[in-house]
Amino acid sequence: MKLSSITTLGALRESGYTVVPVKDEVRNNLITKTTNKKNLFPGIIGYDDSVIPAIINSILAKHDIILLGLRGQAKTRLIRILPHLLDEYIPIVKGCEINDNPFQPVCRLCVEISREAGDDLEIEWLHREQRYGEKLATPDVTIADLIGDIDPIKAASKRLHYSHEGAIHFGIIPRTNRGIFAINELPDLQPRIQVGLFNIMEEKDIQIRGFNIRIPLDVMIVFTANPEDYTNRGNIITPLKDRIDSQIMTHYPRSIDDAIAITEQEAWIQRDGKQIVIPHYFREIIEHIAFEARKSEYVDQSSGVSARLTIAAIENLISNAERRAILSGDDRIVPRICDLPHVLPGLTGKIELVFEGEQEGPTKVSKALIGKAVRTVFKKYFPDPLEKQKRRRHPEDYYEEKQQQQQKQQHNKIKDETYGQIINWFESGNSIEIADDMTTDEYFKELKKVDGLCTLATGRMKLDGNNKYELASAMEFVLDGLHQNSRLAKDEVDHKTSYKDLIGTIFSGRGSFDSDDYR
Repeated sequence: MKLSSITTLGALRESGYTVVPVKDEVRNNLITKTTNKKNLFPGIIGYDDSVIPAIINSILAKHDIILLGLRGQAKTRLIRILPHLLDEYIPIVKGCEINDNPFQPVCRLCVEISREAGDDLEIEWLHREQRYGEKLATPDVTIADLIGDIDPIKAASKRLHYSHEGAIHFGIIPRTNRGIFAINELPDLQPRIQVGLFNIMEEKDIQIRGFNIRIPLDVMIVFTANPEDYTNRGNIITPLKDRIDSQIMTHYPRSIDDAIAITEQEAWIQRDGKQIVIPHYFREIIEHIAFEARKSEYVDQSSGVSARLTIAAIENLISNAERRAILSGDDRIVPRICDLPHVLPGLTGKIELVFEGEQEGPTKVSKALIGKAVRTVFKKYFPDPLEKQKRRRHPEDYYEEKQQQQQKQQHNKIKDETYGQIINWFESGNSIEIADDMTTDEYFKELKKVDGLCTLATGRMKLDGNNKYELASAMEFVLDGLHQNSRLAKDEVDHKTSYKDLIGTIFSGRGSFDSDDYR
């Protein structure tokens, strides 16, 4: 007999169905899924060896949990996955506001109905999605919102005394009885409201007003909090922290590959009707912007740099390439280095600056972060144009000195072979100018003027020489990498970019050195 077809307590009893506490239910389902090699937290990337094992351990221990971490670390996504560890359906007393267990109801109304109906007590089945409650903590949240209050209109219409349970208007926590309840940004909850959670956390019951009404609840509670909030907006009072069994620290992606995977999963980059080609080094540049921001002395590290920064940045990058494709009639959307200034709207509003950063301004700091990201990724694909000889640990060691001299000579030879032709072309007084709205043919033609540039980009990036879309972007990547390493000068005016000889620019008094102070 299918359980969901059972409609009375007697039939449920005959089926042999047993009700278990919600934490046992979550624990049992977690064990089953783990045994069957199921993915417990789909869509969560980079936490396999840190956060997820900690959550699993807490569930196995039947703990209430707080996820503590900076903005954009998937805390809310994690807690919204937890309901999938609940049974698909559970039986409740039909019409009960707090999802009473038919075998052992706790609210006054259900107790009276059960006593009168016996095995004929009507039941209904509640889906797991209806057993999850969530509340964003804000300063205006009240005890009535979370736990409940006496409803004078209900009391008057039913002719009940105010101390009667039937006069209660239940809050969101009792309505999540036998389920999972989450409070986001716990420190924003006023201390006096946090005190109201004590009984729920420890004694597992609620009290309404000053009346002698105590209703035992079966609920798993999960909190999230940002460490920044401890000093800026509020605090978690110590007695409440003591009642939360497990505190789990979240973190930002620890590897570029994880960061790329997260952005690729979350960002909207598919555009209708056109083929989108995103060279891998562009994905790396976007992620390195966030990595550089998370260690920048100009950015407030206690505030954090959300993963939403890279998501917005790559969407803006693709959108500018799409705009160009629409204007030029190209059937391919391929980003260019000259598109990177258009990611600034996705950066400037998502980084909190310290005093020194505010003095420089968010735009200048963001441009510097982009430049450092380009420089870092460039060195992954090409020899460092400015690599210096490493300092010797033992100056008296002649053999080591000789070996280092040979290595330096070999490296200089590689640099000359790699960049010499390009640098010489610019030193001869040549320059190029490109714009982000150029057609692919115009863009490629302008870049091909530079001696040796096409050959270098094709060889190092392992590109098809006939694919002018990707090849042209790679050629500009080389030029910008040389600029970021102080080998070429670069001017940006009205979305037009020109590359010139660095020395000649210095003597002429012209040049763009906005990011030099950040290197």
